[in-house]
Amino acid sequence: MTHRMEPSKKLDAAGTLPANPPLKLHPDRGAGPAVLVPEQGGYKERFVKAVEDKYKCEKCRLVLCNPKQTECGHRFCETCMGALLSSSSPKCTACREGISKDKVHLKNDCQFEELLCVRADCKEKVLRKDLRDHVDKACKYREATCGHCRSQVPMITLQKHEDTECPCVVVSCPHKCSVQTLLRSELSAHLSECVNAPSTCSFKRYGCVFQGTNQQIKAHEASSAVQHVNLLKEWSNSLEKKVSLLQNESVEKNKSIQSLHNQICSFEIEIERQKEMLRNNESKILHLQRVIDSQAEKLKELDKEIRPFRQSWEEAGSMKSSVESLQSRVTELESVDKSAGQAARNTGLLESQLSRHDQMLSVHDIRLADMDLRFQVLETASYNGVLIWKIRDYKRRKQEAVMGKTLSLYSQPFYTGYFGYKMCARVYLNGDGMGKGTHLSLFFVIMRGEYDALLPWPFKQKVTLMLMDQGSSRRHLGDAFKPDPNSSSFKKPTGEMNIASGCPVFVAQTVLENGTYIKDDTIFIKVIVDTSDLPDP
Repeated sequence: MTHRMEPSKKLDAAGTLPANPPLKLHPDRGAGPAVLVPEQGGYKERFVKAVEDKYKCEKCRLVLCNPKQTECGHRFCETCMGALLSSSSPKCTACREGISKDKVHLKNDCQFEELLCVRADCKEKVLRKDLRDHVDKACKYREATCGHCRSQVPMITLQKHEDTECPCVVVSCPHKCSVQTLLRSELSAHLSECVNAPSTCSFKRYGCVFQGTNQQIKAHEASSAVQHVNLLKEWSNSLEKKVSLLQNESVEKNKSIQSLHNQICSFEIEIERQKEMLRNNESKILHLQRVIDSQAEKLKELDKEIRPFRQSWEEAGSMKSSVESLQSRVTELESVDKSAGQAARNTGLLESQLSRHDQMLSVHDIRLADMDLRFQVLETASYNGVLIWKIRDYKRRKQEAVMGKTLSLYSQPFYTGYFGYKMCARVYLNGDGMGKGTHLSLFFVIMRGEYDALLPWPFKQKVTLMLMDQGSSRRHLGDAFKPDPNSSSFKKPTGEMNIASGCPVFVAQTVLENGTYIKDDTIFIKVIVDTSDLPDP
């Protein structure tokens, strides 16, 4: 059972909580952190998740601590059970049945239960009754006192501590010098001074390769002074050569720097020249701009001078056209006078022809309107069994349905394929049948199609009706049904369309009008016909 303490509580040096309620360390835990147990009642800490009632004490109603179970099946904390058993006639606080002390027994009391040792490193299991003796006397990880430095170390590592780590153990010099005994803590300082310790010549960096003990090194340095001086001389000569090389490299670098400096100076001169050319070009551009402006002014003045001549020319042209029109009119009047008699005879014929043309125009208008309607239907028709029907002006159309002007609306046709079933949807915005006045009624209609003779009947495809949610949640409302093969609604149509079949109470008007299904006075209805198992005609 997991729990957590409030952040404000902290342990003291003894591992207990100083604030109420007092806590103690659980004695029966194995490896892992010790569990803090309250002295009285159950755990009062706040748990990450809600604790079920079966894990709570029937007396204090806190989370069970060292649980005990009575013969009647109810559970109590160990201290709460002790308080109940201390009374003359103990009874269960949950069912009021009597409690027998002999019949209260759980795992935490069994002396023959196998437990892990309380020390984290010890993996040994012992009986509960032997646990104390094991911890105090037999555990390999119990604390033992070093006989030399008196520090506390685990019993299992005591020998290793004495052999390799204890600073108070007496050891001898590993180089067999005259010093026979010394403490391990003094060994490091002794090795730096031991006459038998191996070392190298102090002129090693200059090329000397002699190695030996500290005593031999001293003798070597005293007897090899000339050799060391020669090594220093060679080392100095090599340094001089390196310095000479560096000087030559420095001279070359200085030459390169001077060359780069000369190039930079030439670039600066070129930049100044380009700047001067740019300034000259700018002045030329300004001069040209002034010339253009002056020419524009002259053009405006010329336009003003030419404008009266242009108006006179236009007036002369209009007068010429008027004269020509008058001449043609006179000619027409002369010809009309000659043909007046003939025109009277042809008037009846012209009127009959005009009447016939009017009739033909009316027929053409009707055909054009029919073709326009067919084009609109074909343009919006789908051939995958899915219809998305956009209904605008919802408020006006619903009001017309309420007033009885237009009770229902039909959608454009849609198809299961280019040679498949022809279908449409029908909606009653003010409801139909049992949904009238309270619901929107939505129906599915089979229409007579051009390829019905090639299709299987009755219609058996699954149909899904949906009202689209236009909000961000997209909680669409929908219903689905499998057609009844015995219903006339799904047999082969004999008229333009079969009787509609669907949901009279598809959606309540309160749900429709108070949600996000209407936006910009428009609703969307979707019909899906399952075509997955539909054979090709």
